[in-house]
Amino acid sequence: MNDTPETPADTRCGFIALVGAPNAGKSTLLNALVGTKVSIVTHKAQTTRAQIRGVVTEGEAQIVFIDTPGIFAPKRRLDRAMVEAAWTGAGDADIVALIVDVERGVTAEVEALLDGLGNVRNPRVLVLNKIDLIPHEKLLGLAEALNARLKFEATFMLSALRGSGVKDFLDWAAAHIPPGPWHFPEDQLTDLTLALTAAEVTREKLFLRIHDEIPYNVTVETEKFTVQPDGSYRIDQVIYVTRDTHKKIVLGAGGQAIKAIGAESRKELMQIFETPVHLFLFVKVREKWGDDPERYREMGLGWTK
Repeated sequence: MNDTPETPADTRCGFIALVGAPNAGKSTLLNALVGTKVSIVTHKAQTTRAQIRGVVTEGEAQIVFIDTPGIFAPKRRLDRAMVEAAWTGAGDADIVALIVDVERGVTAEVEALLDGLGNVRNPRVLVLNKIDLIPHEKLLGLAEALNARLKFEATFMLSALRGSGVKDFLDWAAAHIPPGPWHFPEDQLTDLTLALTAAEVTREKLFLRIHDEIPYNVTVETEKFTVQPDGSYRIDQVIYVTRDTHKKIVLGAGGQAIKAIGAESRKELMQIFETPVHLFLFVKVREKWGDDPERYREMGLGWTK
């Protein structure tokens, strides 16, 4: 994190945690709030693994939105670490926003979230997402039922993908965060390092291209991130898989899959970084990477037993 910047007098700054079930649209909403892509988005459940912060500075208010991993019933160590990170984000935030996919409604996962949020003392708001997918009368009924279950300071109905209703939520957030100095420079949009941003983008492209063929427990790490004399970036990354068969899938016949993943990732990274990018991808088998504390540290997750 950068040194605390000079800020105007009478500033406000606060943290708002976005919590919800997997695929509720938290990452899409974060990107819509920030106005650019800071969190990867795929249709594969539990894509977000650690807390990702998006920073929005509006007038004298700076809102730090925290995209947390989807909360679900954990089965593995990685699952437990992700869920723990999500609840930690909720407990540490000034305001907690429950994101609900209105098309799915009140699922067992949403029920568990309602129970857990009952123990969170900070103010809560309800965000009904994907409102373009259901009739208006059903939407109102869902809002009424959820507000009857738990006290929310406000309810927002929006479509993060289309952008409708997002500004209303942002304006409310700016008006309700507490007074205090800004934590980030006015032009900073996320606390992710360049190396981690690069790894997340490649992981997104990996999931989007071969999501049906590889298991969830694949990870991408940026081993080297070098600024070249001409100002371009050289990025060396390793994709870790747990089996040789998965390595063959990631590489593809004649290396076609890994070439396509690299090309898609490099194209987006050049747009994000606004400079030429030389991306080199390697695939390695590490059977027990999910049991390696160092891997969890790299992902920003706590180590759980």
